[in-house]
Amino acid sequence: MKLIADMHTHTVASTHAYSTVKEMAEAARDAGLEFLAITDHTPKSTDGPHIWHFHNLHKAIPRELFGVKIIYGAESSVTDYEGNLDLPDEECKALDWIIGSVHTDILPSGTIEQNTNTYLRLAENPLVDVIGHCANTKFPFDYEKGIKAFREHDKLVEINESTILWKNTEKNYREIIPLCKKYEVSLIVNTDAHFFTAVGQADCSFSLLREFDYPERLIVNTDRELLLDRINRKNGIIFR
Repeated sequence: MKLIADMHTHTVASTHAYSTVKEMAEAARDAGLEFLAITDHTPKSTDGPHIWHFHNLHKAIPRELFGVKIIYGAESSVTDYEGNLDLPDEECKALDWIIGSVHTDILPSGTIEQNTNTYLRLAENPLVDVIGHCANTKFPFDYEKGIKAFREHDKLVEINESTILWKNTEKNYREIIPLCKKYEVSLIVNTDAHFFTAVGQADCSFSLLREFDYPERLIVNTDRELLLDRINRKNGIIFR
């Protein structure tokens, strides 16, 4: 298994990240990646940029840097137990790639039922491409119900390298990954890089997936055609 794309990364536009777009793209090139998604936090986040940041991505950042194709995206925070996002629908529609994530500084953990409902409703949002870092230890939910909903609505479930390394989510992923395999859910392996040295580095994630013998045909960012199908679904052909 080898990444061809890192589809969840942060730049200095998210103020607890530390690298520029240029540095991230150069790191993606050095890691042998073909695609890099810039997915900074959205305005309601503690460190999110102004909404103009998302308006301007298409105008300011070229579609290719250092031989790496750039995906314009956002990691949008869930704001309530109905799964609503802080980035307005019109903004989500204009971007290539939307990760829907729970951040407990914005949405505190509720009951298991409330948390589960949050993910069930998030799964129903047609503008969401990826369910971000759902192994969050601070926001437990009924994994089986949630993963069945992710499969029903064809959402990618993220295996998030940074949370494995820094937030002790491996135990939860050991429950999530077998359920994803059982229901044949498509996964995406991302770094959630906040500094350029982390781009494309996902050894812990791949080690877990190999342990469970996860089918590579269900890991979309190890296969160009699978990934292009996802990227090009919303706004027509962006890349061939």
